[in-house]
Amino acid sequence: MIRYGFNSSVKICVLVVFVVSLCFVGSCKKSEEPVREETPKAPAETLKEQPKEAPKEAPKEAPKEVKAPAEGLVAIDLELPKPMFVGTPQDTRVENLEKPLGKPRPPFPAPVGTTNVALNKPVSSSDEEPIIGEIEMITDGDKEAADGSYVELGPFQQDITIDLEAAHNIYAVLIWHYHKQARVYYDVVAQVADDPDFITNVRTIFNNDIDNSAGQGVGKNMHYTETNEGKLIDAKGAKARYVRLYSKGNTSNDLNHYIEVEVYGKPAE
Repeated sequence: MIRYGFNSSVKICVLVVFVVSLCFVGSCKKSEEPVREETPKAPAETLKEQPKEAPKEAPKEAPKEVKAPAEGLVAIDLELPKPMFVGTPQDTRVENLEKPLGKPRPPFPAPVGTTNVALNKPVSSSDEEPIIGEIEMITDGDKEAADGSYVELGPFQQDITIDLEAAHNIYAVLIWHYHKQARVYYDVVAQVADDPDFITNVRTIFNNDIDNSAGQGVGKNMHYTETNEGKLIDAKGAKARYVRLYSKGNTSNDLNHYIEVEVYGKPAE
């Protein structure tokens, strides 16, 4: 009995020692593990989404300056004939020829009260007996290109003179030679003067005679192709009573033609 109790006590003691050793080993392993430092959390404010920067607006362009018309000036009211090119276009390759504008001519400003002061005014010509038509037709107001609306003068150099019957401030001269075909007329010269003989106060307002074959000086203006818009010449307010126009044939023949001539002005004070 005694031996049995002793053996039992020994077994119990061994078991207690074993359990205690297991606990000691486990605590040592835990102590060997590194202590992880926790990353400090950012304040709540820093976690909020930062507002996006608004896109910068492109600098606005300054409004373009629009020039107001000069005081007292208005666009001349021009009544144009209908276009009437017929047949095959002619070869109009001419030296010093201006390019077509490709769009309607811009309005021409002139003082208020400016009108066509040449309407039904007397006309004379270097060719007193036109081949076709009458000289008076040049200022009758008919600008169409149909047969019976134009005057045909003789070949080579010819001129016509319009008497405004009083001195006028002339702002524009508008010429229709012949716009039934795309022609170019040579040696077109426009002058104004105080007397019918063109001796007193003669001024040239247009000249495309590049070799002075018309005897009025070498011109610096360009040749142009006839259209239904006619040729508008800026007379810059020249004061005169008489208007004279020269020409010397065209790209189709040696003859000279006029459908209509308008002179825009006001009586001189």
